[in-house]
Amino acid sequence: MTEQDAKPEQDGPFLTTQEAARYLKLRPNTLEKMRVYGGGPQYRKHGRHVRYHINDLIAWSDMRKKDSTSDV
Repeated sequence: MTEQDAKPEQDGPFLTTQEAARYLKLRPNTLEKMRVYGGGPQYRKHGRHVRYHINDLIAWSDMRKKDSTSDV
């Protein structure tokens, strides 16, 4: 990973898989699997590049709020 890959892009709300994973405290591999099997945050394809919009990450996380361990 280069120094540029370690920093989130400051010029927009779109994050790479690595940046999105870091934001969600997940592994990039987890997001990659979610793209294949479903259940992950919405993503966009900009040409051949996968990008996650910060608002989509927040919405995906908000849908997973739980009040107790008995919530399904």
